[in-house]
Amino acid sequence: MPIEIRELTIKANVDENNKTTASAQTAQVNTENIIASCVEQVLEILKQKNER
Repeated sequence: MPIEIRELTIKANVDENNKTTASAQTAQVNTENIIASCVEQVLEILKQKNER
């Protein structure tokens, strides 16, 4: 039996202070690391698929 969600509530807190530039740079580095890791994993999967 499927479940139907009729209402979805999303709450977020935004903190505005002077540390935004440092945290933005850290977030960009983290994002780049995550993307590089994902690309590496995809390439490894494709390599394994081609070896079969």
